[in-house]
Amino acid sequence: MRYFDAKFLSSYATASQLPKSKKLEIVFVGRSNVGKSSMLNRLFNRKNLARVSSVPGKTATINFYDVCGVNFVDFPGYGYARVSKSEKKRWSRLIEGYFKGDRLIGLVVLLIDMRHEIGDLDLGMVEFLIDFELPFIVVLTKADKLTKSKRKDMLLKFRADLPCSDQIFIVEFSSKTGEGLERLKGFIEEVCEPE
Repeated sequence: MRYFDAKFLSSYATASQLPKSKKLEIVFVGRSNVGKSSMLNRLFNRKNLARVSSVPGKTATINFYDVCGVNFVDFPGYGYARVSKSEKKRWSRLIEGYFKGDRLIGLVVLLIDMRHEIGDLDLGMVEFLIDFELPFIVVLTKADKLTKSKRKDMLLKFRADLPCSDQIFIVEFSSKTGEGLERLKGFIEEVCEPE
């Protein structure tokens, strides 16, 4: 798959604006400031295709990218405290509207910051994905910011705290070093180009 050929398609602020799903979709979800845009830019081998913001909660739309005929769908980060209640409700309706629509979802990539224990919102997302029987993997971001021993401890903690963890693929990832990139591509390509 030629990730460098990725093209931005469009952004949508409400569920009613979302186009019908006609192509396979790879979905990226996670808390605000988890590093989704940085990960997508690393994946696409482009510096600024996905906009990186130093202000958490800045991305308020679902952004669609085309990669060789597959839609890569970048969700707004959830859980940022300084966003208004009305904005949180809009995000919630947008996300719910997407997942409850008739979408051709090949894989959901759930990003969680490896430096912190799994929170209620991330656990809620895992349970949602399990309940809706959506195929997903967990990508632990910012792995380069931890020592080897701390990483080992955190990985064990995630395995203990994640429901059905023995059935969940976990990728340790760093946008800075590229660690985990090939493994992530492998999961995506397995879905996009089944043998």
